[in-house]
Amino acid sequence: MTEPSHAVFLSYASQDAEAARKICEALRAAGIEVFFDQSELRGGDSWDQKIRHEIHDCALFIPMVSQHTQERLEGYFRHEWNLAIERTHHMAQQKPFLVPVVVDGTGDREAFVPDAFRAVQWTRLPGGETPPVFVERIKRLLSPLKTMSGDTPAIREPVRAPRRSKPVLLALAAVVVFAALAYFVTDKVWISKHLTPAPAAFAPPPHSIAVLPFVNLSGDKEQEYFSDGLTEELLNSLAEIEGLQVAARTSSFSFKEHPDVATVAHKLNVGAVLEGSVRRSAHTIRITAQLINAVTGFHLWSKTYDRELGDVLKLQTEIATSVASALKVTLLGDLAAKVELGGTRNPAAFDAYLRAAKAYNSIRGAEELPAAITAYTEAIRLDPHYALAFAGRSIALSGTAKAADTAAAVREAYDKAQADAREALALAPDLAQAHLAVAYVSENTLDFTQASEAYERALALAPGNAEVLRNSGEFAAFMGHFDAGVAAARRAVVLDPLARQSHTALALALYAARRYQEAVATHAAVISLAPDYKETYGYRGIAYYGLVDFERARASCETVKLTAPREDVLPDFWLSQQCLAVIYDKLGRHADAEAVVSKLKAANGDTAAYQYATIYAQWGNRAKALEWLETALRLRDPGLVLLKTDMLLDPLRKEPRFKAIERELKFPN
Repeated sequence: MTEPSHAVFLSYASQDAEAARKICEALRAAGIEVFFDQSELRGGDSWDQKIRHEIHDCALFIPMVSQHTQERLEGYFRHEWNLAIERTHHMAQQKPFLVPVVVDGTGDREAFVPDAFRAVQWTRLPGGETPPVFVERIKRLLSPLKTMSGDTPAIREPVRAPRRSKPVLLALAAVVVFAALAYFVTDKVWISKHLTPAPAAFAPPPHSIAVLPFVNLSGDKEQEYFSDGLTEELLNSLAEIEGLQVAARTSSFSFKEHPDVATVAHKLNVGAVLEGSVRRSAHTIRITAQLINAVTGFHLWSKTYDRELGDVLKLQTEIATSVASALKVTLLGDLAAKVELGGTRNPAAFDAYLRAAKAYNSIRGAEELPAAITAYTEAIRLDPHYALAFAGRSIALSGTAKAADTAAAVREAYDKAQADAREALALAPDLAQAHLAVAYVSENTLDFTQASEAYERALALAPGNAEVLRNSGEFAAFMGHFDAGVAAARRAVVLDPLARQSHTALALALYAARRYQEAVATHAAVISLAPDYKETYGYRGIAYYGLVDFERARASCETVKLTAPREDVLPDFWLSQQCLAVIYDKLGRHADAEAVVSKLKAANGDTAAYQYATIYAQWGNRAKALEWLETALRLRDPGLVLLKTDMLLDPLRKEPRFKAIERELKFPN
């Protein structure tokens, strides 16, 4: 005789065993048979054969979805999933069989699961905690023919009826059939309404909005920078309104080609969408704007504005105020003062600034930064009091410093960036972008106390700015303030969910906090958004290294041959080489590790001093590691921002020379 199969098959990744155990125990406590391989597979069992047998004969298949299944693109649980899908091909569509369960915050849209899983209702059981309502649902799915009380109806002796004519019997039969059909339809409707939980209704946060790129109606595609730039300025104006959650630029602008309001709202989780058009002439501008309730699809407000180009600042304030009124957001403080802070009333300077912003936002490599810097410089020439232009040029200059190939070039770029940041701050002391520019250059020139103060001030002035949140969050985590750093980075992801930069900042904050598993999962989200961004594979490899998973670390760091439109823009990033130098050594491939370091030194010279220090520290060569750390300090290597929390330097932390370097850097408390 074969062993009887179980009613429910529980399929899960090994890392989710504890959550699976909780679900199993809750179901078994209700008398439901569950196949749970940790307790069912005993010595002598043929594992694969038994799995196939159980999946073939079980009544319900419960696949558990989580970040762990996201991270494992190969695994035996995926084999189980495929076996279950194969079985559904022999079933009627109406037969319940697949019951997907999510045990963490993994979203159904981005989950790496078979399409058949998406066709049925999902249940969320965080951590495997199983409420009675789920258990009852499983019982009903297993016992569809039972009465609502769960008891089988009693069988009674038949009652002999008197003989009737054939027409009467036919009429009675018709009545019985009609009654049965009515019962069946009513029962199905009742079950559908009461037993099958409805999909969660779309319920975005109150007072949340996305701003779609306004359409350029100027008749000249070259003028698109103006409509895009003006849209971004409106978005920034709305972000100044306290109590209004505004989706950040990167996410909103990702829908430029396909601006479907419902899709935008669901993807960005916002309750309203602002869209419109811009028509610009030599001296005037016409803007048509409309605000749509994303839940109902109805228009909340719309208006057309005709203004002189010099009145753009006032126009931004008007539109922001109208949107706030339509969304019933209470305006606190002087909105006009906030919106117009750091701006210009010179139309030509504003135009140059928008061209600079367009160039900066379109950058794919450091070699494209000079175009943005040139346009910012033109805006400053036209209006020497344009604080936003100084702040923008400062941040762009810091970008060129990071890409400089000599220590002298690095110092020169940061000196210029610092001068611009200070000028922006002098012109507009309450401008968040000015404080962000100060923080950025201070962090990279190793003035961590000033950077901390500037980030804190920028965050206070612009708590809804995703760029401020992700940069400040990443920095806070590097300084050892893990909870605050991770929280800020998570908020950036909420505001800019489709931006690679937000997810990267969160992953780096998690890595600094030594939450390596979460960091790996977050890097997976980055890769799904930007698979050709090579830096991520190196970061993920280092996170795998933290998990002591050397093979996955090697595989991730060796992922360098990617399809990209311009291979020169996506070079073999140094981070992957740093990762491989460490991994190859751990795998006993010492010659390969040495070859990687030689390649790094040939390409980067002393500018990668910090990275060499981490490699030698992991190789166990403390003397060499300390020498390179001292070189990094002498050259003011920006990589030293990681020194306080980087686990790669753990072998050095008790060394007196290391402690001296740490004191010299004056990390804030």
